Amino acid sequence: MRGKQAPKREIKADPRFQRIDIAKLINKIMERGKKTTAQKVVYGAFDYISDKAKQDPLEVYDAAIRNISPNLEVKGKRIGGANYQVPIVVTGDRRLTLAHRWLIEASKARKGAAMAVRLGEELMAAAKGEGSAMKKREDVQRMAESNKAFAHFA
Repeated sequence: MRGKQAPKREIKADPRFQRIDIAKLINKIMERGKKTTAQKVVYGAFDYISDKAKQDPLEVYDAAIRNISPNLEVKGKRIGGANYQVPIVVTGDRRLTLAHRWLIEASKARKGAAMAVRLGEELMAAAKGEGSAMKKREDVQRMAESNKAFAHFA
């Protein structure tokens, strides 16, 4: 790796809940710099959760992120002319990033409703241990488990 590693930027907490992880979700959803639109989507999803599930949306969000976040993932490593899928432990920041990425992908894959509704539905499904984002996590975990034989290459 050449040069210095880029410094980590401080992210300001979101305006409604004063939480950095929700601000990161808003930034992930944001397209073409339209932050207010992304905030409307996320807050709309939280309002949808509170209306439909009659639960605190922050508790649903926390449960969903806890369920979606992976413990292990595979990383390709070239050793002696062969590529091995080596399982590695996922650290804190990357866990949240992967969870957000899978949540947004799963929400975008759902069709027939506004993005806020789709995100709310996916959050509620993930909190119950269901949905496309949970399936993605299980697939990644299964891949890491099946390649445990190559863990000594890590």
